[in-house]
Amino acid sequence: MGSFDKSSDPEAVKTAPVAINDNDSAVVGEVQAAEKFAFGEDRKIGIIGAVFLILNKMIGTGIFSTPSAIFQATGSVGVSIFLWIIGGFLACCGLSVWLEFGLAIPRSGGEKNYLEYIYKHPKYLASCVLAAQMIFLGFSSGNSLAFGRYILYAHNGEAQDSYKARGIGVACATFACALHAFLPKWGVRLVNVLGVFKVVIVLFIVFAGFAALAGHRHVPDPKNFEHAFRIETTETYGGGGAYAYSNALLNIVYSYKGWENANYVMSELKDPRRTLTLAAPIAVAGVTILYVLANVAYFAAVPKGEIATSEVLVAGIFFKNVFGDSAGVKALPVFVALSNLGNVLAVSFAHARLNQELGKEGLLPLSRFWGSNKPCNAPAASLFLHWLVTIIILLAPPPGPAYNFLVNLYTYPGVWINGFVSGGLIWLHFFRRDAWKPTWRCWEPILAIFFLLNVFLAVVPFIPPVGDWNAEGYPYYVFPIVGVAVLLLGGFYWFVWTKFWPWVRGHSIVAERIVDEDGNEVIRYKKVKKA
Repeated sequence: MGSFDKSSDPEAVKTAPVAINDNDSAVVGEVQAAEKFAFGEDRKIGIIGAVFLILNKMIGTGIFSTPSAIFQATGSVGVSIFLWIIGGFLACCGLSVWLEFGLAIPRSGGEKNYLEYIYKHPKYLASCVLAAQMIFLGFSSGNSLAFGRYILYAHNGEAQDSYKARGIGVACATFACALHAFLPKWGVRLVNVLGVFKVVIVLFIVFAGFAALAGHRHVPDPKNFEHAFRIETTETYGGGGAYAYSNALLNIVYSYKGWENANYVMSELKDPRRTLTLAAPIAVAGVTILYVLANVAYFAAVPKGEIATSEVLVAGIFFKNVFGDSAGVKALPVFVALSNLGNVLAVSFAHARLNQELGKEGLLPLSRFWGSNKPCNAPAASLFLHWLVTIIILLAPPPGPAYNFLVNLYTYPGVWINGFVSGGLIWLHFFRRDAWKPTWRCWEPILAIFFLLNVFLAVVPFIPPVGDWNAEGYPYYVFPIVGVAVLLLGGFYWFVWTKFWPWVRGHSIVAERIVDEDGNEVIRYKKVKKA
């Protein structure tokens, strides 16, 4: 049973030209800067920590907010629940693909490393496309917005999107990024605590749903399970066609997103191969079961019309219908808000590490700055970049049905990346079998299903929906066009960075990644004259 060595493919990951403002007077070949990246064992993440890192990203806003959009798109209780089961299966398919790559290339950065290994030519193009997607669209805006709306709902029953909710969301994102930047140990501890808390909240919803099925409700029986698979079309739900179903799947993919979270921080895991192998399947299997049962609970207590129009507050309405208007019910949405905070903490932790890897490899302007671990041995600069994009995307859309737009905008470009990663793995399985010998091998039918799903989700959003093209408050084609445009922007940046700018200046800065005698990673930047 073979696997790749620690550096993966040396040609792909050891050196890269750096897009930084270097000193033109420096001597060619001279080391411009060097930085060591070392983490003590007390900072590394074990199996339980990795489980909660995945759980915290998976259980965020999605299960408390997106069931409304799923039912609104399908118009069927049974189909909605079945789509959540399919979502869990597809998450397992994706996890199998990422396990194969993660165990073969155990370095932080996730799909950045996998794309670099597969698509070596044109050199760095795949990495630049991924960089554009992760930096501009890898935000925490959706969960920050949901945090603000649930806080306001608990405080005064306000259910509409507003800039007050967004202001609270800004505070949420700021707290998460600042904590990881300046108190990194406490950031990981809070992720673990909120991970336990999230599981308790979802379990509470599940058992409250069982109570609702037994008749313990403060509203009449909604009778949602009579003719459960009948597809209905009303003014508020159903009848959206293929576009609506693709939107529903995108929302479900968003809700399950996070199964890949540990792959972004492989360098900070204890015994990374063993930790990933155990933690990821435990987290994904547990979340799938909880998600399906939570949806059954919602339909047991909330009428179809209310579910369809509840937007992000479906869990809040569920609590009210089951427990009435007691003081305790007002506290329950606060618990959901804390779950949203846990997701923001997990996403900012992992995505900042990926942004840092892009800086360490020299893929960004001012790479030494973005790749730095100063001042607290944490990627403060990369966390600031994640925070900045999150705040801009959070505040830019006008008040209204912004949540679904943010979800689609966040999720859609990722299906292209997933398609390229899974398509590349198919190529490795059939055309590089002798060179590619991973310790875990994804079953080819599973690989094909995951690849075809992502092709479907990449293409169908361009098909016009049945009925109003602006039903969500914006033209249906906005998020797929913006998503593809950002990926193309990565291609344009690659041309400027690798071709045009070195030609203008006559040299580039190269990032060289080495591992010292203590096993610590060191990045050195050297000036290289253009041949």
